[in-house]
Amino acid sequence: MSKLFTLFACLLFSLVSHAQNCCVNSSNFPMLAMNIDFIAAHESPEPFNYSPAKGSMVSFATLDGKNGQAFYVPSDQTATSVLLVFHEWWGLNDYIKREAERWQSMLGNVDVYAVDLYDGQVASDQPNASKLSSSLDKKRAENIVKGALAKAGKDRRVATLGWCMGGSWAFNASVLAGDRSAATVMYYGFPETDQKKIDLLKSDILYMWASQDKFITRDVIEGFQNQVQEAGRQITLHTFNADHAFANPSNPKHDKIASAQAEKLAIAFLKEKLQLE
Repeated sequence: MSKLFTLFACLLFSLVSHAQNCCVNSSNFPMLAMNIDFIAAHESPEPFNYSPAKGSMVSFATLDGKNGQAFYVPSDQTATSVLLVFHEWWGLNDYIKREAERWQSMLGNVDVYAVDLYDGQVASDQPNASKLSSSLDKKRAENIVKGALAKAGKDRRVATLGWCMGGSWAFNASVLAGDRSAATVMYYGFPETDQKKIDLLKSDILYMWASQDKFITRDVIEGFQNQVQEAGRQITLHTFNADHAFANPSNPKHDKIASAQAEKLAIAFLKEKLQLE
């Protein structure tokens, strides 16, 4: 029995390493989330409690007969556009709630929904983050996104933004938004490799890539870039001399300079695509 377990463990490690080194994408992220190097690269967030200024949690029906939830930050005016924000593997914590309010303030006349993919669960340490992200039910997450899109309203332009795992879900949400999709911002999100799915995307992409990223390598991101262009969409790639998760708001070692540069580019991109100015 012990030999069988050892063999299985070795096989699992081999598969995870393969996902890390050759073909990292949104589909095999759950396996990557169990990789010891990937786990070690994400330091646990420092304790943080945030008192929202104008945002609050809202719930909405999902197609599987359950309810989903999001942190909602409304515009002061009647908005014709909405931004869906997607958390990284820690979940919808107070850092993301603060980010949702910041992005709403910076963009102006847009409603922001920070979507909770974990149904209320939040990780504060690496083992739990690995468990939550690796066990995420893709179908359930898609139903949550669809519920958020319905909650936002069918006649509004939709932009998406997310970090790491959330960057991948920003792409997925834009695909699910169909013709309503106006802009996709991916902060080092694991690229989709299925050309058929990429072909469904109706918006252009702004992608923030960290050149020191050991998980999303240059060949991976260039392959994604080629596939998006093949689908007839534009993808603007900005490279930063930083490591994976450099703009993660809960990362104790986040790169403030690179984050500010990326943020400026993202704001300009979103304002243009959402016609906010």
